[in-house]
Amino acid sequence: MKWFNNIGSCFVVACLLLVSCIDDESWFGLNNPLEVNIPFSGVYVVNEGNFMYDNASLSYYDSDSMKVLNQVFYRTNGVPLGDVAQSMVIHGNKGYIVVNNSGKVYIIDINTFQYLGKITGLTSPRHIHFINEEKAYVTDLYAKSITVINPGEMTVTGTIDVSNKASEYYQHPTEQMVQYGKFLFTNCWSFDNKILVIDTESDRLIDSIEVVRQPQSLVIDRNNKLWVLSDGSFEGSEYGMEEPALTRIDAESRLIEKVLRFDASESPSRLTLNGTGDTLYFINRHVYRYAVTGRDNPELVIPSAYESSSSGGYFGLGVDPGNSDIYVADAIDFVQQGMVYRYTSEGYPLDTFRVGITPSSFCFKPSNQK
Repeated sequence: MKWFNNIGSCFVVACLLLVSCIDDESWFGLNNPLEVNIPFSGVYVVNEGNFMYDNASLSYYDSDSMKVLNQVFYRTNGVPLGDVAQSMVIHGNKGYIVVNNSGKVYIIDINTFQYLGKITGLTSPRHIHFINEEKAYVTDLYAKSITVINPGEMTVTGTIDVSNKASEYYQHPTEQMVQYGKFLFTNCWSFDNKILVIDTESDRLIDSIEVVRQPQSLVIDRNNKLWVLSDGSFEGSEYGMEEPALTRIDAESRLIEKVLRFDASESPSRLTLNGTGDTLYFINRHVYRYAVTGRDNPELVIPSAYESSSSGGYFGLGVDPGNSDIYVADAIDFVQQGMVYRYTSEGYPLDTFRVGITPSSFCFKPSNQK
């Protein structure tokens, strides 16, 4: 079914007005040396760049002053971030930036952007998840394994085999990670339909849950329910195609409790969760939200300004865990510098700012990390 609730064109108009009023002084050129200390909370924007162009970058946005710093990694450390920045996680006072095609994780001081070290020996890393101070997992697109690392020593300490040798397809590529007790869940997106379950004490794959084809993203809510957003694959795929879906799974029993289907023509993505863990947000051309206890259809919050684009033009989505402000990344044409639109949790526009090429994900700096 189509989920659309027209809340008027005023938001689109306001959004376009914000774009036209961007303060050029917020764009800092590479000719300016960057030596700053960041004593405030804000958000990092991970800009993928273009595959094989080595032009990934990192932006930082001060949500209080509404100022943005672009190319903070390069301008602080004098070296490019690498080829396709995939994701970023903050642990303590350190930021861990996963650079996919460069096969590494860069570590920075989140208050100064200064380089602290890197983790190498990775094939095609996607996301990092901390188990404790001595152990973290890194998922991978091609390795058919999850890499175990010691973040303190910045070394690889082992791997968890997740390959599906019985399949004719290249399985299992691993993506995002969430944890319930000692069990970690990770989605296998490309040509796959599994959520894998890892025992973090033994570092072993112990179970899997079959969901709708190509689970694109996942979160775990305040009620310990695992939500999985599947895109259903694509027309003409040899793996097959089905209607996309949003699936709810009980993390304790690992049983599927609910499946909400989309039209086959739709392409939902970027499932995320607010800070209180009670509201889901995702992109499906427009931006929608859905209460984790809701029985109705998802509610449209932010309509897309792109009438001719089936994807709506939006490429990334993040929700501030502190105040539930919504950040939407617009890659535009994937060549020029992208845009980020900031809204309240109710979808009212607050700000618009330029970032790097292909902005795709957000990492929020906690206010107590100073």
